[in-house]
Amino acid sequence: MINLSLNKKVIIFGFIFTFFSSFGQSFFLGLFNAPIRNELGITHGQFGTIYASATICSSLLLIWLGKKIDDYRILNYSFFVITLLFFSSLAFSFINSIYFLAFGIFLMRLSGQGLMSHASTTTISRFFEKSRGKALSTVWFGLSTAEFILPVLVTYFFVIYSWRTVWQGIAILIILFLPFVILNTIKSINLYSREKDNTSNLKKVKIKSWTRRDVIKDYRFYILSLNMLAMPWMATGVFVYQSFIADSKMWDVYTIPKAFMVYSITSILTLFSSGYLVDKFTSRRLILLMNIPLLLSMVVLFYNQHEIYAYIFLGLVGISNGFGNILGSSTWAEIYGVKYIGSIKALTTSFMVFATAFGTAVFGLLIDKGFTIENIAFICVVYIIASLTLLIIFRKTLKPIKIPN
Repeated sequence: MINLSLNKKVIIFGFIFTFFSSFGQSFFLGLFNAPIRNELGITHGQFGTIYASATICSSLLLIWLGKKIDDYRILNYSFFVITLLFFSSLAFSFINSIYFLAFGIFLMRLSGQGLMSHASTTTISRFFEKSRGKALSTVWFGLSTAEFILPVLVTYFFVIYSWRTVWQGIAILIILFLPFVILNTIKSINLYSREKDNTSNLKKVKIKSWTRRDVIKDYRFYILSLNMLAMPWMATGVFVYQSFIADSKMWDVYTIPKAFMVYSITSILTLFSSGYLVDKFTSRRLILLMNIPLLLSMVVLFYNQHEIYAYIFLGLVGISNGFGNILGSSTWAEIYGVKYIGSIKALTTSFMVFATAFGTAVFGLLIDKGFTIENIAFICVVYIIASLTLLIIFRKTLKPIKIPN
C-alpha cells in the first residue's frame, strides 16, 4: 500500500471499512435470528421489538458520535470505531438473555452499520469531488462483496461451529487486521485533504456549505429522506425476517441465502454504473429512478410463489440498493456542500439506522398480528408510490446554492 497514490489509499480504506460494516448490517445479523430466538425462546415479534429498540438507541447516539468526525483526524476517529467494533463483536458472542441481546444489538448497530459506514462514506465524500460518484461506487462495492460472500459462508460455518464461536472469530479478525489497514492508508489524511484535481480554479463552481442546523430547516431534506429511507426499512424487514418469508412462500431454507448472490451481483453492477452516472448527470436527477426497482420487487413478492422469484425479487432489491448506497452519500454533498458533511451525514446515517429499526418493528408486529408477506408487500408499494410522487413534484427545487468565484 505504501507505493500507492493517496487517492487509491483512501479508496482502499473506504472499501475495507464498508466491508466490515456488514457485521452490524441487518442482512448479516438476520442470519443469527433463528439460533438466537431458539436459544432464548422468543418470538419473531419479540426479537423485532428488541432489535428495533436497540437500533433506535444506537441511532440517537450516532447523531452525536458521528458529528465528531468533523473535529478529529480520520486516523484517530477510525481507531476509536475499530475498538468499539471489536468489543461489540466480542460482547455479541456472550448473549445469554434478552437484556444482553438488546445490548449486543445496540453495540453492533452503532459500531458496524453506523460508525463504520459513516467513517468510510464521509471520508470519501469529503476527500473526492470531481470523481466522487466513481469513488463511492468502488467503496460501496465492499458491502456488496460482503453481501455476496458472507450469507453462504456463515450458513456453512453454522454446520461446523456454534454461532458464538463465529462472533469470536470475527472479533479476532477485526482487532488484528483493521489497525494495519488504517495505518497504511489514511495516516496522512486530515480534514482539509482533497483529491488531486487539475481543473482550473476559475472553472470550479463553489456551492454554499450548509450547517446541520440549516439543513434541518430545509423542507427538501425531508422529501429526500422519505425516499432515501424506503430501502433501509424495507430491506431490513426482508433480511431480518428472511426465514418467515421462506416459510410463507414454502421456499427451501437455502433459497434466500443463495438468492443473496443475485442481490449482490445486481447491487455491484448498479454501484459501478451509478457512480459513473452520478459524475455525468448528478445525483439530483438519478434519485428519481432509485426506488423504482424496489417498487417492482414488492410487486413480485406480492404476486409470486415459485422459488425462482426469490432471485428476481432480491435482484431488483439489489438494483435499488446499488443506487441508494451511492445517492445516499453523494446527494447530500452535492446539495449541501462538504464543509459540514460529517455532521450532516451523522444525521442522515442516524435516520437510516432508525429506519432499519422501524422496518424491523413494523415487520415483526405485522407478522405477529397475522399479516401475510403479501399484505406487507402491499404496504411497501403504497409507501414507495407516495414518497416518489412527492419527489417528482418538488424535483426542480433540488439544486445547490452557487457562490460566485
